[in-house]
Amino acid sequence: MTNEGTMDVGLYNLEHRIVNTAMMQVSQYHKDQGDDVSFYSPLFDYDRVYAFSIFDFTPKTYVKPDMVVGGTGFDPTIKLPPKIEAVSYDWSLYPDCDFSIQWYSRGCFRNCGFCQVPRKEGPIRPVEPKNLNPHGEHIKVLDNNFFGSPKWREAIKRLKTISQPVEFHQGIDIRILTDEMIDAINSLKIHKQIHFAWDNPHEDLRPKIRWLTKRIKPYRLMCYVLIGYWSTPEEDLWRIEELMKLGIDPFVMKYKKEEPYQKRIARWCNRPEIRKSCSFKDYKPTVKDREER
Repeated sequence: MTNEGTMDVGLYNLEHRIVNTAMMQVSQYHKDQGDDVSFYSPLFDYDRVYAFSIFDFTPKTYVKPDMVVGGTGFDPTIKLPPKIEAVSYDWSLYPDCDFSIQWYSRGCFRNCGFCQVPRKEGPIRPVEPKNLNPHGEHIKVLDNNFFGSPKWREAIKRLKTISQPVEFHQGIDIRILTDEMIDAINSLKIHKQIHFAWDNPHEDLRPKIRWLTKRIKPYRLMCYVLIGYWSTPEEDLWRIEELMKLGIDPFVMKYKKEEPYQKRIARWCNRPEIRKSCSFKDYKPTVKDREER
C-alpha cells in the first residue's frame, strides 16, 4: 500500500501498440479512488495488476495467476464491472495518440462463426460514447455494425458536431446500406478510406458493390477480405481480383495467422506497391518479405 486505503496498481497491456479502452477505464477508476497507477514492471511490487489482451494468439507467458485478466484474448465473456464501465477514458496513458475512439453501439445482429462479438457483447444496442482524446485529430468509430443500430442517425449527428474526420474502423455492413445511409456517410469528413467487408465468397456482393461505387468513388473504398475460414485459395484470389477490377483496395484478413499460404497472400495483397506490380501467381517473396512477416 502507498498510503492508508490506497493501492499501487499496475497496468499490463499485452498488445502494447494497441490503444486499449478498457485499460484507460481501469486507470481512470483507480485514479479517481486516489490510487497510484503505472504501467506494469515485473520488478515492482504492486497491490493489484490488471492484464489486458485483445487477441487469443498473443502469448500469455508472463501473465501471473494473481493478475486480474480481461479481454477477448483471455475470455470474451469477461466484462468490466459496472462501476468501472461507467467512468471515462484516461487518455493520459497515450500522450502520443492522435485519434479518439468512440462506440455508439455494441453488439451485432449477425452471428458469424469467426466473430466473438455475439458471444462477447450480445445483440446490438446503442451506447453512450465516452470522452474524446484532447489531442485527437480524427475519430475511430469501433461499432461492429454501425448502421445496424436503431440510433445510427443520432450517432451521425453527434459525429458531425465534432467536426473531425471519421474512420469506420471495423467497416460498414454493405449488405444493409441504403441511399440514406450513404448520404449520411458523405455528409462526414472521412479519414482515409471507407471500410467494408466481403467475408463470405459464397455471397456475391458484386452487385451491391457496383451500386456503392456509383455513390462513392472506388478509390475511397477499402474492403476487408477474410481468408482461410470458409474459403479456398481460389475463392480468396477471386474476391481480391474482383475488387481490384472495380478499383477498390482489398485488404486480406488472415483467419490462421501463421499458415504459410495466408501469410503469403496477405503480404502480396496488403502491400499495394507489390499487388500492383505483379500477380499473386508471379509473386516471389524476398528474404526481407519473409522476415517482415
